[in-house]
Amino acid sequence: MAEAGKLQVLVLNQISPLGLQRLPTDRYRVGKDIAAPDAVLLRSADMHAMDIPGSVLAIGRAGAGTNNIPVPKLSARGVPVFNAPGANANAVKELVIAGMLLAARHLPAALRFVEALDVNATDLDKKVEDGKKAFAGFELAGHTLGVIGLGKIGCLVADAAIKLGMDVLGYDPDITVDAAWSLPSQVKRAGSIPEVLRASDFVTLHVPLVAATRGLVGTANLGLMRPGAVLLNFSREGVVDDAAVLAALAAQALGGYVCDFPSAALHGQPGVIALPHLGASTREAEENCAVMVVDQLRDYLEHGNVANAVNFPAVSMARESGFRVAIANANVPNMLGQISTAMAQAGLNIHNMVNKSRGEMAYTLVDVDSAVDAAVLDRLRAIEGVLSVRYLPQARA
Repeated sequence: MAEAGKLQVLVLNQISPLGLQRLPTDRYRVGKDIAAPDAVLLRSADMHAMDIPGSVLAIGRAGAGTNNIPVPKLSARGVPVFNAPGANANAVKELVIAGMLLAARHLPAALRFVEALDVNATDLDKKVEDGKKAFAGFELAGHTLGVIGLGKIGCLVADAAIKLGMDVLGYDPDITVDAAWSLPSQVKRAGSIPEVLRASDFVTLHVPLVAATRGLVGTANLGLMRPGAVLLNFSREGVVDDAAVLAALAAQALGGYVCDFPSAALHGQPGVIALPHLGASTREAEENCAVMVVDQLRDYLEHGNVANAVNFPAVSMARESGFRVAIANANVPNMLGQISTAMAQAGLNIHNMVNKSRGEMAYTLVDVDSAVDAAVLDRLRAIEGVLSVRYLPQARA
């Protein structure tokens, strides 16, 4: 740390001041020109080509997706990557509902028609009345919405659709207990993606972009959708195969595609409504994401607690001692034994300990009853498989 012991936080994008205000100025220096940061805060900045300083202890993404962050590279260094799942959920939910209305009522084409009118023409009223027939649509009520992915956003979308009078069919093989409790009882559970595609007038996707979901909807299953059905993608660009969508639209096997990811292939294509990545672009969502990720980042930097890290297990332990050690390590046998032995050999009494793992990553918090000197920390770092060791003396209010 520099500047009289202050933690240094590098900001790569514009982060809501409401979030940054949660970093006390007597403990943190925040800026865009920090050479050796302890942490990095960002939104959409691409870090893949960035030379991330060795000083970095944590990354905070003020949003849900982390595709712009080299997560595996940071995991290998024992650096957690925090995000803010659900903080922008209401904003995305509202945009999904707007997307359905845009498609159902042919609003983009209707707006283009109005923009092209000669408002000074003497027969303006007649042109409006004659022209509007081309944009006759349908109401959402009574139609079926299929929701693939029942996390926070998917559950909110399902609830909003039900309140609009829609029938809702949901699918998520990995639904969490919290999400299941949040899911409205009126949602019918589907057993597969094909079942959702066959039965729905609208299908909306709310899944992360991982290897298993890349091209989740494409040539192999688009043909299952009802003629005239609308596909909505406010999830991630790669979840849908754009070429397959365009082919389905051209064959009139798909009624429309609404997405938040413009591309050269989709631009100007009939049946496509592409928005400029507006999902989380509301004042409220930006504030919620910033507050959430800053709080998580601060709790990790000061106390070692982990919440909503995409590459670390969730670990939280109340402070019962003024001397804490946080250790990130490969999830291999006998690691806890080696950590405990190293501390015992140094005469340290373990007051409390929590260890959890997630895939190949494990994380341990240890509170001891006396100060830990640098030699002990070095011995811990020398254990094969240990990725990072931090000493966090004295809880800070």
